[in-house]
Amino acid sequence: MAFYQCEKCKLTWQYPLEICPHCFTNLTEQIGRQARVIGVSRVGIPTLNHPSVPYFILLLQDENGNTWAHKSSKEYEIGAEFKTEAVLDAGAVAVWKVKYNYLEAINKVFELLGGIKIDGSSKILLLPTASAATHYYFRDNTSPQFFEAVLEYLLKAGAVLGNITVGAQSFDDIPIGAIAQKSGLLEVCQRHKIMPKDLSASTFDKKGKYELSKDALDADLVLNLAMLKIGQASATQNLFRILKKENFLGLKYLESEAGITESFKEIEGKTMTIADGETTQRSNKLTNYTGVVLAGRDPQNVDLVFNEITKANRLPEILKDLDLKLENIPLAGRTIQETQYLAEYF
Repeated sequence: MAFYQCEKCKLTWQYPLEICPHCFTNLTEQIGRQARVIGVSRVGIPTLNHPSVPYFILLLQDENGNTWAHKSSKEYEIGAEFKTEAVLDAGAVAVWKVKYNYLEAINKVFELLGGIKIDGSSKILLLPTASAATHYYFRDNTSPQFFEAVLEYLLKAGAVLGNITVGAQSFDDIPIGAIAQKSGLLEVCQRHKIMPKDLSASTFDKKGKYELSKDALDADLVLNLAMLKIGQASATQNLFRILKKENFLGLKYLESEAGITESFKEIEGKTMTIADGETTQRSNKLTNYTGVVLAGRDPQNVDLVFNEITKANRLPEILKDLDLKLENIPLAGRTIQETQYLAEYF
């Protein structure tokens, strides 16, 4: 957990402030590496925000003396060390709560999956969700804040801007340029001096019955920046954007979307989904705060876990057709019980 301490008066905040509200001087980020339990409360009354009981509220303290509350499905003894373990299984999904800071949550979910290996020579393709010409607060598209936090993470990890490609394409009649501008994603690219790419105008290579973007095939890492939506398979469907539009629409006419997911095997091993689930759309298009970031190498697993977290009223057909089993998906970080939220009941 990150805290921010004033260099002059030593007051500390959990919020990612830039200057001290009292002294107007710079704050220093403090990141705790260890945490111990100094208090435990058991909760037995369910609410819409916390429907699964019992659960436990832990008071944690790091080596810097900073304290914070943490919801846990597991009971701890006072004095016990609190830590989270990475899960390296290929089908694992990392779940973490966003607390004021996207970058902190993004760091955590990558850590929970064993991290990613990138350097200055790594070719990276970013696939943000860009599906509608709407403002970011409608959550049709990846939020600019989440997108920028992922870019910041990559640069800190050693990536070079010249080797990062931001790609998207429209599968309907709305130009991708209009979507990028209205959503705020274009502004983030301009701020970082990245020229976004319309994948529909790029080169595609034929692999069997699939025509895949050469940018995806040539990349060392493909990051699927899905905007999660309740009752949808947003992560899975966003990865279809690596296919040529005409090829995808033709295959969709002939077979189910579940069958088209076989195309993902062409970039298997270098694909990672990191999904924006802080504020998401319900099935009625209204948005609500769900407060999570999810990551996984398998986008279908990410979609299934998210729909279970939000107790979606219906499961997307593509997930039904894939016949996924929640009990077969290893979870890292937070459990479903700890993050569950009855979003459709609001």
